[in-house]
Amino acid sequence: MMVSRRDVVRWTALSLVAPGRAIAQSVARAPRVSIYSAPAVKDALVAALVERGWVEGSNIVFEWHGAEGSEARIGEHLAVTPADVLVAGGPHRIRAAMGVTTATPIIGVDLESDPVAGGFVKTLARPGGNVTGIWMDLPELAGKQIQFLREVLPSLKRLGVVWDDQIGRPQYTELEAVSRIASISLQPAALRLTTEIDSVMKRLLISRPQAIVLLTAPVVFASLHRIAELALQSRLPSISPFSPYPSSGGLMAYGPDFPAMWRQLASYVDRVLRGARAGDLPVERPSKFSLIVNLKTAKDIGIVLPQSLVLRADEVIR
Repeated sequence: MMVSRRDVVRWTALSLVAPGRAIAQSVARAPRVSIYSAPAVKDALVAALVERGWVEGSNIVFEWHGAEGSEARIGEHLAVTPADVLVAGGPHRIRAAMGVTTATPIIGVDLESDPVAGGFVKTLARPGGNVTGIWMDLPELAGKQIQFLREVLPSLKRLGVVWDDQIGRPQYTELEAVSRIASISLQPAALRLTTEIDSVMKRLLISRPQAIVLLTAPVVFASLHRIAELALQSRLPSISPFSPYPSSGGLMAYGPDFPAMWRQLASYVDRVLRGARAGDLPVERPSKFSLIVNLKTAKDIGIVLPQSLVLRADEVIR
């Protein structure tokens, strides 16, 4: 059989085009993960999934929706681009996803709610349905925030509280109980939208708090950097349960270790993509808690952190 020069050129061209076409087809068939969360969650989850063999553009596709209120369009998004897994950060997003689909697996991260009492799952061990994930449900953590602040400021009597009053009641109730025993008065300031943070902090500062505590809420997490800036400008000690807070300029954080929590989240996504049913995967609490302090912020606001506190810290930012 004779092969013409034209055939050789045509086959060579096809061999060069085919791999690209195969890759495109492979990506088109790859599972899709829709993420409704802050940017930091998306980036950390993508990185954690790489460790488990899921590489964006190769064998998995990510679709991120981080805009405030984007959960209202989950149904519209799923109709256009169906997802194999839906990741939702915070009770509002989880509940919105549950209202749209009972088929798509939903992996939630909720640091505010009781998952059973809140109706997210049937039981912790066997969630049932299509929802599972990481829930903290530790309102007593609010009491730890006061403990650390009192070590820094023994004369603490007026404490400002930044919280989302729509979802933070269990934490606030615990904070009230602990502050009552310690003879500390609370000055709460409710935050519901990130665009309100400056006005909320301005209103809070009128009450002349000696320190500020942040309670967990997605809107608080999204506002960490600005809250840290305003607390620093006012030379006020502040503490948050969100471990990234000190790296944003806040004084202290005590709460779930976020890198460890993102690895937990990636484990859920990985298991579901490999065939596990979300309803069969037990709900977990964050696996690790960390105390982080920022010595530079302490110096900038004119306080000295007790050496005993610094030595207990899991991370010290200098």
